[in-house]
Amino acid sequence: MTTHDQPSFAVHIPDAELEAEPLDPAQIVSGTPEVTGRVLWESADGKQLRGIWQITPGVVTDTEADELFVVVSGRATVAVEGGATLEIGPGDACVLREGDRTTWTVHETLRKAYHISL
Repeated sequence: MTTHDQPSFAVHIPDAELEAEPLDPAQIVSGTPEVTGRVLWESADGKQLRGIWQITPGVVTDTEADELFVVVSGRATVAVEGGATLEIGPGDACVLREGDRTTWTVHETLRKAYHISL
């Protein structure tokens, strides 16, 4: 993991190497989705994260942090409990609010670049 004191840098998101981030089996609704990711930067207080995240096809549930992300590749439908259903794909920016309960139906392996506030 990188930290706040790292110098400026660039990463080519489409082919950046990611590490396994096992899902809690209770989050999996259907299929055999696998998650990988890489934190690129973390604030000194640990409350701000920037990174890359990827998930393979399947259906999962999650409770979100305050997040802005941009989809680099893949497609998914994100249903926000009590709110909108978001169809997301390459080039789409998405904002999720802390506490949003979501169901992700991943149609094609989805890779995103994100900024999370904890």
